[in-house]
This record gives sequence, C-alpha cells and structure tokens, in this order.
Amino acid sequence: MKKLENIMKLLSDKTRLRILMLLTRRELCVCQIMGVLGISQPLVSRNLKLLSDAGFLDERKEGKLVFYSISRPLDDLNARMVGLLKETLKDDSILADDLSSLRECEEFQKKTGKCDMKTFSEYMSKHRAKSSRV
Repeated sequence: MKKLENIMKLLSDKTRLRILMLLTRRELCVCQIMGVLGISQPLVSRNLKLLSDAGFLDERKEGKLVFYSISRPLDDLNARMVGLLKETLKDDSILADDLSSLRECEEFQKKTGKCDMKTFSEYMSKHRAKSSRV
C-alpha cells in the first residue's frame, strides 16, 4: 500500500503528469520539455528525477544531452497507472496543447539543427509572439 500511496502523491502534480504523458509519446530531452511546458531547467530536472526514482523513466546520454523515455518494461503497478492516465487524459485540452507545442518546438529545432538554451529561448520568443497575435 505504501508504494501506491507514494505513486499517487507523485502523480498528483500537474507538471509531472504533463511530463509523463509527453514521454508516453516519445523520448525527449530536457530542453524539449522546457520548451513545451515553458518552465525552467531546474524544475524540469527535479520532476524528471522524481519520476525516474519512482521507476517510470529511463535516461540515456548523447553528448551533453540527456534523453528521457518511459521505462521498458514498467513494473505492473506503474504500467497500470500509465495506462489509466493515458485513457483518462486522452481528450485533455492541456495535453493536446502540449503535443501541439512539442510539434512546433521540434520543427524549430529541425530548422536550426540545435537543441540548447539559445534555441529554446528563440523558440519561446517566437512562440509567445505568435500566441499574442491569436
């Protein structure tokens, strides 16, 4: 019961839910998660560590970048929780916006060929300007 209690506490945070749901779609690096959620690197890293410590995430390094993905395989309880969350949140507007932002961020990175803080800042400036015109 203690493990379930800890997982429920962990997943009661909106930021962690958003990160976890993005990672069910594909592997992402910290700067991509920052770009989509519009939050700082320390906050992203802290939440990734908590999800990783609970057994939800795997990481791999590529040069200076660290990429995160859903653990393969997940233990039974974590797999059930991820499945329940995916089903429950499949039509959530916030997650739909996150996926749209992820596509825009990836397009920007493809055009520039970079994934770093400068690229992130440029993307956020462009994204905010576009959002204010709508």
